[in-house]
Amino acid sequence: MKNGYFPEYKIFTGNAHPKLAEEIASIMGKPLGKNVVQKFSDGEISVNLQETVRGVDAYIIQPTCDPVNDNLMEILIMIDSMKRASAGRINAVIPYYGYARQDRKAKARDPITSKLVADLLVAAGADRVVTMDLHAAQIQGYFNIPVDHLLGMPVLIDYFKKKDIENLVVVSPDHGSVTRARNMAEPLNSPIAIVDKRRPEPNKSEIMNIIGDIEGKNCVIVDDMIDTAGTIVNAGKALMEMGATSVSACCTHGVLSGPALERLEDSPFEEVVLLNTIPIEEEKILPKFKLLSVAPLFAEAMMRIHTNTSVSKLFA
Repeated sequence: MKNGYFPEYKIFTGNAHPKLAEEIASIMGKPLGKNVVQKFSDGEISVNLQETVRGVDAYIIQPTCDPVNDNLMEILIMIDSMKRASAGRINAVIPYYGYARQDRKAKARDPITSKLVADLLVAAGADRVVTMDLHAAQIQGYFNIPVDHLLGMPVLIDYFKKKDIENLVVVSPDHGSVTRARNMAEPLNSPIAIVDKRRPEPNKSEIMNIIGDIEGKNCVIVDDMIDTAGTIVNAGKALMEMGATSVSACCTHGVLSGPALERLEDSPFEEVVLLNTIPIEEEKILPKFKLLSVAPLFAEAMMRIHTNTSVSKLFA
């Protein structure tokens, strides 16, 4: 083993989020591994590793964001190519895990696609998965390999601590995010409120009631992702209508699909804080957006994995 204790490690990326991969590699003091990921004219994905990975710990950084299927196939083919090139351990670093919302049978004959994706990653040859803020924590159990489930909450908490907002209330946009809101509110010494809503159909929500005291308060709504932004914008409008002084929003994954940008631009939010697990094109970054980097957290986790030290210490 090199360095006396541990094998060499190399960091690679596909086309999903090279900027984040470069930032992580820079923090770790490593250049990105040389590889080419491209398409044939019929759309098939081709991967060409341009340096040896024999015996090394390989880290592939690739969120499976839009285009989800292309980015998923890229990481699967990269894993397969490294396995066939005799890599030591193959670590799939997936800051945003696509298909995570399809984690159960909500109605008859539904697939459980997040389990299917887990099976594909394992079958391709991944030895470990590193991800962040899964939509449902039980997805970790879909894998028969180690999963390091990082939390974006420490990055958000640190940001809002520095802002030192008076009369702060942390708001959960639905009952499913109450634990997340509590975890954020406790270190900020803030009470929480809950938006009680019903969803008449997918991607549409109707606000029913606000549980908690938000009148005259500065509210921050926290969620794991903002997709079409319907839920979070409706929650923000309801809070303002019921007497909140100001309202902001924050989340780990800025999916921002469909009418999300238009809704957020017209929303009452003073600020929308997003982590950079998913790339956002320059022209889509609104003035009210604040982007925070998860690169230091992933770099620290990857170094701890490589040196066989505790990853849970990151959250102690």
